[in-house]
Amino acid sequence: MSQRSERRGIHVDQSELLCKKGCGYYGNAAWQGLCSKCWRDEYQKARQRQIQDDWALAEKLQREEEAAYVSSHSSSQTQPPQSHSQHSLATFSKFEEKKTNEKTRKVTTVKKFFSPSSRTAPKKVPPEKEREKEKEEKLPGRRESHGENLLRDLKGIFTQPWEMSSPTEESHEAKTPSPSITRQSSIETDRVSRDFVEFLKTLHKPGREIHKHSRAFIDSMGNKKQDLSAEELSECVQDFYQGMSDRLLNHFKGSSEKVDRVMDQVEKYIMTRLYKSVFCPETSDDEKKDLATQHRIRALHWVTIQMLCVPVEEEIPEVSDSVVKAITDIIEMDSKRVPRDKLACITSCSKHIFNAIRVTKNEPASADDFLPTLIYIVLKANPPRLQSNIQYITRFCNPSRLMTGEDGYYFTNLCCAVAFIEKLDAQSLNLSPEDFERYMSGQASPRRQDDPAGWPQSGSRVNPVLTQIQHNLSVLSSLEKRQQQVIEGAQSLEAELTEWQESVAREVQEILERYPLDIKPRASAIDAENVENDRLPPPLQPQVFAG
Repeated sequence: MSQRSERRGIHVDQSELLCKKGCGYYGNAAWQGLCSKCWRDEYQKARQRQIQDDWALAEKLQREEEAAYVSSHSSSQTQPPQSHSQHSLATFSKFEEKKTNEKTRKVTTVKKFFSPSSRTAPKKVPPEKEREKEKEEKLPGRRESHGENLLRDLKGIFTQPWEMSSPTEESHEAKTPSPSITRQSSIETDRVSRDFVEFLKTLHKPGREIHKHSRAFIDSMGNKKQDLSAEELSECVQDFYQGMSDRLLNHFKGSSEKVDRVMDQVEKYIMTRLYKSVFCPETSDDEKKDLATQHRIRALHWVTIQMLCVPVEEEIPEVSDSVVKAITDIIEMDSKRVPRDKLACITSCSKHIFNAIRVTKNEPASADDFLPTLIYIVLKANPPRLQSNIQYITRFCNPSRLMTGEDGYYFTNLCCAVAFIEKLDAQSLNLSPEDFERYMSGQASPRRQDDPAGWPQSGSRVNPVLTQIQHNLSVLSSLEKRQQQVIEGAQSLEAELTEWQESVAREVQEILERYPLDIKPRASAIDAENVENDRLPPPLQPQVFAG
C-alpha cells in the first residue's frame, strides 16, 4: 500500500467496542454504547423514576379534582339549581382547560404503557359486581376523576406480564386466542414446536414448567403486541429471559452450560412463534431506516477496494470464494427467524472475511484489517432489511450472547460498519468534497478517470466479476472468429464439390461423344426358327453296360 492509502486506513480502537461503563462487555450503538446489562439497569432506573413521577402526578390530579368537586358541591347548597349548574360547568371547564397540556403529555403516555388491557386479557366480571358498578355510575353527582382512572391503571405495573393471569386464565387464553393474532402456522413453526417439546421431555418435570411459562408468555404477548412499542416489547422479552434464567440457575444449581443450552431452545421457540409480530413492528421506524440504509449503500456503489484499504486480493481463487461466501452469509441473515441464527450468519460471514485476509497476507488477520473488509462486504452485498435485522437481534437476543464471545464481537463490528457507512464522507476516503459529490450524484466515476494516480490504478483489478466478464467476452470473440473460419471452410468445400461434379459430368459427355456406343442386336438360338421343334426326338441318354 502507498503512503496515501495508509493514511486512508480505517482504524477503530478495540476499547471503543466495549461498554462505556467499563464493565468489560461489548457495547452497542442502539444502547448508547452500553452493554445489554448496563443498558437494562439504566432503563430500569429511568422507568422507576418515570413511574414515581407519574404516580405523584396522578395523586396531585386526584386531590385537585376532589377539591374542585367538594367546592362545587358545597356551593350548590346555597345557589339556585340553574346557577349551580352553570357555575359547576364553568368551574370544571376552567379546570380541564388548565390541566389539558400536562395531562395529555404524561397521563396518556402512562395509561398506554401500563394499561391492564395491554398487559393481560380482560378478566370476566361477575354479574353481581357488574350490576353494582352500574348502580355506582348512576348515582347522582358521581363522576370518576382522571386521577382515579390513572391510579387504577397503575395497579399492576410491578407484576410481570406472564404472571398476572392464573393457570385457568392461561388455559382459557390458549384455547381462545385473539382473532387478530390467529394465523396459519408455518411448517417451520410446527417443526420448531415439535423439537422444543421433544427437548423438554428430556428434562422431565422442569420441562413441563418451562413449556407452561413459555406458552403463557406467548399468549400474553399476542394479546398486547398492538399496544406496546418496540422497546416495550423488547423489555417484556428480556424480562422473561431473565426470569426463566434465574429459575433454571436455581434448578440446575448454578450450571451455566445447562442453562445456556435450555435458554437457546427457549429463545428459538419463543422468537419463532413471535417473529411476525415483533420483527419490524408497525410502532417502530425500522422500515424507514432500512430504506435509508439501502439507498445510502446504492449511492456508494462507486467505492472501490483501494479506497477502503482492504487487504484482500480477489484475483486469488480461494480469496474470491471466501468473499462470495461472506456476501452470501450476510444476505442469508434476513431469512432466519431466531436471533441466535442471525448471529450465526454474521459469525460465519466474519470467519470467511478473516480467511480471505489470511490467504492474501499469508499471516493471521488483525482487527484493523477486519473492519474495513467488513465495510466492503456490506457495501457489495447491500443486505436486505439490514437495520431491522440489527434491531431485532438487539431487542430480542439472549443478552449473554451480545455481551461476550465471538458472536458479540462480530455483531458489534457489524454495528460499527453500518454506522461508518451512514457517516461516510469525503474525508473518510481522502477525497475532495467536489469529487465526493460528483461520485455520489453519478456525474463521474473513479473507474473512468484518465489520471493514472486515481483509483483504480493501472493493472489493478477492481472487481473479479467484471474481470471474469471481460475474459468471457474475449473467449466468445475468439469462438466467433473460429466459427466464421469453419463456416468459410464449409462453404469453400461445398463450392469445390459442386465444381468437381460438374467437371466429371463434362468429361463423361466428351468421352461419349468421342466414342459413341454401338449396341448390336442379340444373337438368336440355332433352332430358334424351327417351329416344329416339339417333334424332334428326345436327346440321347447315356447308357451303362455291365462288363
